[in-house]
Amino acid sequence: MFSWVNREHGGRNAEGEMFQTVTEGLQSLYTKKLLPLEQTYLFNDFHSPALEPADFNNKPMVLLVGQYSTGKTTFIRYLLEQDFPGMRIGPEPTTDSFIAVMHGETEGVIPGNALVVDPNKPFRKLNSFGNAFLNRFVCSQMPNQVLQSISVIDTPGILSGEKQRISRGYDFAQVLQWFGERVDRIILLFDAHKLDISDEFSEAIRAFRGQDDKIRVVLNKADQVDTQQLMRVYGALMWSLGKVINTPEVARVYLGSFWSKPLQNMENRKLFEAEAQDLFKDIQSLPRNAALRKLNDLIKRARLAKVHAYIISHLKKEMPAVFGKDSKKKELISKLPEIYTALQREHHISPGDFPPVARMQEQLQHYDFSKFPPMKIKLIESVDKMLATKIAGLMTLIREEESAMPARMVSGGAFQGSEEGPFGHGYGEGAGEGADTEDWIVARDKPKYDEVFYSLSPINGRISGANAKKELVTSKLPNSVLGKIWKLSDCDRDGMLDDEEFALAQHLIKIKLEGFELPNELPAHLLPPAHRKHRSDALSIPFAE
Repeated sequence: MFSWVNREHGGRNAEGEMFQTVTEGLQSLYTKKLLPLEQTYLFNDFHSPALEPADFNNKPMVLLVGQYSTGKTTFIRYLLEQDFPGMRIGPEPTTDSFIAVMHGETEGVIPGNALVVDPNKPFRKLNSFGNAFLNRFVCSQMPNQVLQSISVIDTPGILSGEKQRISRGYDFAQVLQWFGERVDRIILLFDAHKLDISDEFSEAIRAFRGQDDKIRVVLNKADQVDTQQLMRVYGALMWSLGKVINTPEVARVYLGSFWSKPLQNMENRKLFEAEAQDLFKDIQSLPRNAALRKLNDLIKRARLAKVHAYIISHLKKEMPAVFGKDSKKKELISKLPEIYTALQREHHISPGDFPPVARMQEQLQHYDFSKFPPMKIKLIESVDKMLATKIAGLMTLIREEESAMPARMVSGGAFQGSEEGPFGHGYGEGAGEGADTEDWIVARDKPKYDEVFYSLSPINGRISGANAKKELVTSKLPNSVLGKIWKLSDCDRDGMLDDEEFALAQHLIKIKLEGFELPNELPAHLLPPAHRKHRSDALSIPFAE
C-alpha cells in the first residue's frame, strides 16, 4: 500500500488525509481544493466541465485527428492488428463519427446517449454537446491486448474546400478541445499527397492550444513518394505547420506508412522502421507516465481556474451598484485586454496563463456581471497551498509507485511484432550482427585488420595501449567513445590488445561509424574465440566501472 502521509502523525498528514494511490490523491485534491473555486467562479461554464472519478481512473487515451483519407482508421487497425466494431475504411470521408475504441470482454458498439450516462466511462460531460453530437459518438469495445493498456479515439475526417462549409450540427472544435484536455497523446495525421491545412483543420489544431506537449505529427503514406519528393513534402509540411502551431519549437514529425500492405517504395525502408519504432516507444510509455500526465493537467487546470477567478471578481468589483450596468458591462468587455495586463502586474501572473481574449469577450456577453461573486481569498489560498505543498507530496508518491510496481508498457498488436524475432527493430544490425551465426562475425574482416595490427610492431603478440591509441584515433571518434571501445575490446583486462582484441576494436569502430550504438556489455557472439574459455572468470563482472 502506498500512502502519502506524515508518519509522525500516526500515518496521516496534518489534515487527516491518507491516499493509497496517486489517482486517489489527485481526485481528493481536485474535489476538496480546486472544485470549490471552479464552482464559485463559474469556471465549468466558461472553460471546461468539472472532472469526475472516471477522468482520474481511465486508461491513457490517444486522439487521432486529420483530414479525411489520411489513414486514421487504418492506423488504429495497424496498431490493434484486427478490425474493430464500426470500422469503415475508404478513400472518401468514411468515418463520420467519433469512435472511442476501448477494451471490453465482448465485441460491441455502445451508442453515444447510452455512453454519456455510464459512470465508469470518462465521457459523461459530453452530454452538454447535445443529440447532434451524441448521434455521431459511439464506443467500440472488444478484447484486445493493446486496448488493455490504452484507448484510442478515432475522429471524423476533417473537411476541405466546399465540404467544410457544411455544418456538422455541433461545435466540432469545442469537442476536440474537450478531448484534447483529457487525452494523453494527440496525433495529427497527414497524407504525403494531401498537405494542405484547411480552415477547419486549422481551427481544430488551434483547439489544442495549451496542449502542445501532447501533440505528435505523423506523415503517413510516405512510401508512396521517392526520397527527393519526400524531402520536399517534409519541408512543405513543416512550413504549413509553422503557420498554425504558434510555438518556437518544431513539432516532432514521424515518417512512415502505417498499414500492413507492402511498401511501394523501398528506398527509405530503414528510415520508416526507425520512425515507427520511435512512435511505438512514445505510445508504449503512456501507461507508465499516465499519473504524471494527470498531475500535470491538474496543475494547468488549477492555474487557469485561479486566473479565471481573478478576472470574474475584478469584473464584479468594477460594476456599479445601481445605474449604468449595461454600459459598464460593454466597456469592461471592450477593455478586457487592458484588464488582463493589470491583473498580470497585480498578481504576478504569466501572460500564457490567461484564456484567449476574443473567446472570453464573446462568452461574457451572456452573463450579468453584477451577479458574479466577489474575491474570496480563502479559496485562492487553498489552491495556492495545494500547488505549493500537496502537489510535491504526490510527486513523491508517483516515484514510490513507479519503483514498487513493474514497468507498465503497451504490448500486443503491432507493438509485439516490432520487438520479437528477426523482424524486430535492429535485429541483425550493428552489435547484433552475427548473433545467429556460428562463425565469429569479426573474422570476415580480420585479414584487413591484421595488416594494420602487425604494422604496429606487436611484442609477444600484443600491442600496448599507446600504440593502439595512435591507430584508433584515426577514426576521428571522440575519446569518450574510443574509451568505451577499448573497455569492450580489452577482454582480459591486461591493458594491451592481441590480434583478436584489436580486430574487435576495429569492428566496434565500424559499428559506431555506421551510425549504430555500442553495447554496454560485449555480446557473447562478439567475444574473440581465444578469450571465450576465460569468459567465466574474466567476464563475470563485464565491463562495470
